[in-house]
Amino acid sequence: MDARSISIHPVTPVIGAEILGIDLNKSLDEDAFQTIHQALITHQVIFFRDQDISVEDQKRLGSLFGELDIHPNDPGLEGHPEVMIIHADENSKRVAGESWHSDVSCSETPPMGSILRLYEVPETGGDTIFSSMYEAYDTLSSSMKELLGGLIAQHDGGPYYRSVNTRIGRDDGGRGYPTAEHPVIRTHPVSGRKALYVNSMFTQSIVGLPRPESDAILGFLFSHVQDPAFQCRFKWEKNSIAFWDNRCTQHYAVWDYFPNIRSGYRVTIMGDSPK
Repeated sequence: MDARSISIHPVTPVIGAEILGIDLNKSLDEDAFQTIHQALITHQVIFFRDQDISVEDQKRLGSLFGELDIHPNDPGLEGHPEVMIIHADENSKRVAGESWHSDVSCSETPPMGSILRLYEVPETGGDTIFSSMYEAYDTLSSSMKELLGGLIAQHDGGPYYRSVNTRIGRDDGGRGYPTAEHPVIRTHPVSGRKALYVNSMFTQSIVGLPRPESDAILGFLFSHVQDPAFQCRFKWEKNSIAFWDNRCTQHYAVWDYFPNIRSGYRVTIMGDSPK
């Protein structure tokens, strides 16, 4: 597969693009890889349709962008620990991603990106919403940017992951979960752009601030990222793929399709320590 057949179609002026003219069953040459990588950097989340690919193909695609990660709480597909199972049906008590977040931001080196393919989708509903953390930062006042630029936030996976395990009746054996401190505003290592980097799933507090001040600032930021002007909404079809950059986006999986089935696999690509 070479780059000459690929076309890129923005979803909104702010975030998202659909990639046409590509078959991800086939190996990408260097030009095709660079085209996709640049589209991801530019548009922050990219979408592909009609990609009936194998688990091995999905892992191979992710591996072009970096080493694959293993989720700290959810067990992987049998024989493929790097592949996270995404599934909801009439027996589900919760779904993955039903609050605004950047994947596993509680890690010392949070994921660079995530690639999700759904092979079974409800007839209606089940969209994923993506929000640009570049736009969330750019629209802040200069005074707020100055304040946030010197702050560090505490991210902790324990509260969220333990709540998930309690809801679904899974015994985690009292194991520990990742926790890390990251700047409230991070600089993307490739684009050089600044992005807001706190989220309601994992960010617990701002280091060094009294709890009331920390809660007030985080409460404002958690609300701010939900502005529809920062967002695009992806309607899934069978064998669609979404590939998002966790360094500059947040996403929210809408669970409006119960009791219908929504199933797929996700691979996550290791990242670096936010700066």
